[in-house]
Amino acid sequence: MNTNRRGGLIVSLVFALVALVGSGAYAAATVGHAPGRSDRPAMMGGDLSTGTFPGSMGSGSMMGSGSMMGSGMGQVWLAGGGGPITSIASARARAALAASAAGLHPGEVIWFDNGFYVELKDPAGEAATEVIVDPTTGAVTTEPGPAMMWNIRYGMHGRSDGSNESVSAAQAQAIAQKWLDANQAGLSLASVDAYPGYFTADISRSGTLTGMLSVNAATGQVWFHSWHGRFIAREDR
Repeated sequence: MNTNRRGGLIVSLVFALVALVGSGAYAAATVGHAPGRSDRPAMMGGDLSTGTFPGSMGSGSMMGSGSMMGSGMGQVWLAGGGGPITSIASARARAALAASAAGLHPGEVIWFDNGFYVELKDPAGEAATEVIVDPTTGAVTTEPGPAMMWNIRYGMHGRSDGSNESVSAAQAQAIAQKWLDANQAGLSLASVDAYPGYFTADISRSGTLTGMLSVNAATGQVWFHSWHGRFIAREDR
């Protein structure tokens, strides 16, 4: 990664800190609102009964590389020192090493020009959480955004039995597409995966992957992943 790109990542990370701090207040504000209330403001999740969710979190400049994520931004699964990472195979190997202590293993790996996104699965093959492999250092950290803030098993807010989850996979898909139609015209859903406490959807334009967004399984919030950059390649297992 060149000096200009690294500088851009650092600047974007400052905005990420602001976004994450704000998200805590946002989450607190949504507690106590029953699903389906049409009087809920747009930025409070919208209306679960109709699937109208025009508001989003993290839709601006959140960005993070693995090595930077280690300083207060989220869980470090594996410190740097194994880079540079220049292929999906090497990113998968780093993620496997990082996740092994938790009994997890990498599934899908997507190579973006800002880093490698890796889905971690549990022994049963179910999606567990999402991590980023820094292409410069090889550090593996929890992906910023939903994996850090919404994951009820591996996130920063502790464990939950998921009993407050009220959004189904079908609803999440409808919510995500409605949000795209309103905010990212021309994009469509490619797939939707369920994680503990939220759903993450791949999004595409004319069949080409462009990024992701997530939907909170308890509130219906939408969080657009704006930090990945340009899609390069992917491998799913």
